[in-house]
Amino acid sequence: MANLKELSKTPERLTSGHRLCAGCGAGIVARQALIAAGDTPVVVTSATGCLEVSTTIFPYTAWKTSFFHSAFENSAATCSGIEAAYKSLKAQGKVKDDIRFIAFGGDGGTYDIGLQSLSGAMERGHRMLYICYNNEAYMNTGIQRSGATPKGAHTTTAPAGKVHQGKEQNKKDLTQIMIAHNIPYVAQAYVGNWNDFVTKVQKALSINGPSFINILTPCRLGWNYKPEDTMNLARLAVTTCIWPAYEVDNGVYKINVKPKEKKPITEFLKLQGRFKHLFNTGNAHILEAIQKDVDEKWALLQRRAEAGCQA
Repeated sequence: MANLKELSKTPERLTSGHRLCAGCGAGIVARQALIAAGDTPVVVTSATGCLEVSTTIFPYTAWKTSFFHSAFENSAATCSGIEAAYKSLKAQGKVKDDIRFIAFGGDGGTYDIGLQSLSGAMERGHRMLYICYNNEAYMNTGIQRSGATPKGAHTTTAPAGKVHQGKEQNKKDLTQIMIAHNIPYVAQAYVGNWNDFVTKVQKALSINGPSFINILTPCRLGWNYKPEDTMNLARLAVTTCIWPAYEVDNGVYKINVKPKEKKPITEFLKLQGRFKHLFNTGNAHILEAIQKDVDEKWALLQRRAEAGCQA
């Protein structure tokens, strides 16, 4: 597990004063990931999105490390190209430092328009960590639905109204897609448990190969909740099992956080404005469908972990 005393000595490489919303989880994710890297030199690439536009407003930057802004869809490809160039320069003796590479992307730039880029980088085997800060919609461009948006959520392109009650499809399971690439390390984490996330980042950066972390990152604007509830919401996602915290290390499943008492999914949904319509008369069947899906997937994950399942 991560050592808090040692982490406190690590210089900050994401400064304060950026323009991210109060209560935004993306800044927490980036800051903790860089702290987890310790003193190791790090090159960061970031897709266009909330994290990038709010931390690199010209002529200012919040990044105190090498930073490369890519297009919306190619953070993974950009990072893999930089990593390949680094390996060539190191083989030629032109670079001496032991450098690590981290690519950031939101769920829109990861689940959807960046999936081909991500899949290619993972398949090629580049030594890089891709972190998806997953706020479950295209928040930077107007709260449009993405492949990560859960069933029933209200977005501007899947609104709740007389005809439809939010998004009608279940969210894509990108973590399982990454596991299917047979890469050395894949994990799900969440804002609200720094030790779990930092430990996973440290493990991922130590691996000589590709790694992927999908971290649930509440968005107080798109999810419509009070800014001070960010951590609580993320923890509720884990205790209701809609977002399990687990890892697959060289094909072996391990659940990192097991709720002492699994709470009903309504405890998570009722705190968010994007789901308020689900509690109206006539929508109980949607809540039941969401609960059923969560229960089935949680049971499957437990079976895989208890059996020491190889992916």
